[in-house]
Amino acid sequence: MSEYEPIPADDDESASLDEAAVTDDQLLDEEEAAARPPVESPYDRPGRWYVVHTQSGYEKKVKQNLEARISSMNMEERIHEVVIPMEDVIEFKNGKKVVVQKKVFPGYLYVRCFLDDHSWDVIRNTPGVTGFVGTAGKPIPLSRRDVEAALAVPEEEDETGGVPRKQRPKLDYEVGESVRVKTGPFADFNGQIAEINEDQLKVKVLVNIFGRETPVELEFSQVGKL
Repeated sequence: MSEYEPIPADDDESASLDEAAVTDDQLLDEEEAAARPPVESPYDRPGRWYVVHTQSGYEKKVKQNLEARISSMNMEERIHEVVIPMEDVIEFKNGKKVVVQKKVFPGYLYVRCFLDDHSWDVIRNTPGVTGFVGTAGKPIPLSRRDVEAALAVPEEEDETGGVPRKQRPKLDYEVGESVRVKTGPFADFNGQIAEINEDQLKVKVLVNIFGRETPVELEFSQVGKL
């Protein structure tokens, strides 16, 4: 053996080196997380959020009307933002899965403002607005939880450079809902959804066969709404 042959490290030293490496990795992860700009919550923007009731189906037009009044009446410093809360919903069209945007609360707008007599008058007298949501005619500002739930505060970033990810699409079915089977051996049977497997995009439907409810597992593309 050469007198310069390195002496193997003992187990304790190896363990210490591994622990040090793990600690360094953790520090790097923490530093990267700290370097990312914090995600802004819409609740923390100036003003408070209120819900305004509109004529159903005319939310976009009412939003345009209100924004035009805000501009023409120089109310930008009192009424800051008008939003139609939207969400991504998975649907199946022609057997293919597609993600479409739908209104979270049809017939309602979210308005961020400093509410006083003047701003109330501008909003309330906008064509298509039927009133504020509140009690005894008094508008009630939304809580942080309600604002962030409706306006989908992102918690993660995508892989393309830090653009916040949208809220995870939700499936347009629910347990207990009645559906019609479109394809397969149970085509044209009606049944009730007993279970939903979002990961595999499958549902378990209770189908009445010869007077007895039988659970049948189907893909989402195989069922449709009644």
